[in-house]
Amino acid sequence: MIQETYTAFSGTRRLITGAYFDVMQTARSHWEASSEEPLIFADATGQIHGLDLNPAPPPEASPTAASEDAVGRGRPKLGVVPREVTLLPRHWTWLSAQPGGASAALRRLVDQARQDNAALDQRRQAQEAAHRVLSTLAGDLHHYEEVLRALYALDADAMAPLVQTWPSDIQAYVTSFTARALAPPSDAPAGPAAP
Repeated sequence: MIQETYTAFSGTRRLITGAYFDVMQTARSHWEASSEEPLIFADATGQIHGLDLNPAPPPEASPTAASEDAVGRGRPKLGVVPREVTLLPRHWTWLSAQPGGASAALRRLVDQARQDNAALDQRRQAQEAAHRVLSTLAGDLHHYEEVLRALYALDADAMAPLVQTWPSDIQAYVTSFTARALAPPSDAPAGPAAP
């Protein structure tokens, strides 16, 4: 299992990249010494995490722990989770006429859509992660809007010279996200960013 990594920033300076516990410890020490709360990012998604003042090493997760937590109504051995779906009567008529009924038909349709759109979904998720990091770290920097336009236009050549004027730590971290978003889609999920 790949261990998630996190990165802490103080202003324009990268403090640390590493495992959750190590990053939180360093961020806490920085906050106590300077009264400046660092920004902490999940490197895989660009999500911001609040400063955990009492971080504990994450427990070893068992592969069945997540599925045991999700057990509720439905068919627990299959991990089925009931949710409400709202469709027009013609959709319900078509679904009920399918082999296996509405639920089986919906599962087949979702699986097919996931397979057909995997590359597009991967690119969209990478662009969203890059957008989050750009907005947080570079939203006030010169050329921010042009970089954002180049990100969604998939124009790496236009983006490269624009970010070169940014502080080096921000430039490196943002570039690790934009590179994933601009890379040709593949079937493999994107791994953690390498600042």
